[in-house]
Amino acid sequence: MSLSILVTFLVRLAHVALFLPFSALDKVLNFRGAVRQASEVSVVLAPILVLGGLGVEVLASLGILTGLADRLAAFVLSGYCVLTALLWKRFWTHGDFWSGGHDRELFWDFLKNVALGAGILFITFGTGPADVPAFVEHPLSSSRPYFP
Repeated sequence: MSLSILVTFLVRLAHVALFLPFSALDKVLNFRGAVRQASEVSVVLAPILVLGGLGVEVLASLGILTGLADRLAAFVLSGYCVLTALLWKRFWTHGDFWSGGHDRELFWDFLKNVALGAGILFITFGTGPADVPAFVEHPLSSSRPYFP
């Protein structure tokens, strides 16, 4: 295994380690707690939201790690990061942001989710404008991370 392949794998692993295994495993082992948290958005849809999130975390992470449809997987996982920020990190709701309350903590969590989602987009779109058409023209393609 070449050093460049190892570095590529480790960087991708660092991007998805939050989701697979940790967050996915937490949803499995603490399903009721995850449903309780999802109930903040919708009591009726909470189990579906948790199962959908679990599916995204596992499948998208595996796609990114293996390089199979990794551009689409990264696009979906990036959207998942932003969506969870908007649904569960609503720093604008309590009105205690300026007094250093709970909203300020949520603000930093919100920014972390958005930043992680943006960072994962480098897998989708590459690092420059010339790389963007590859995903737009062939969204199921691979960035071929382990092969030249």
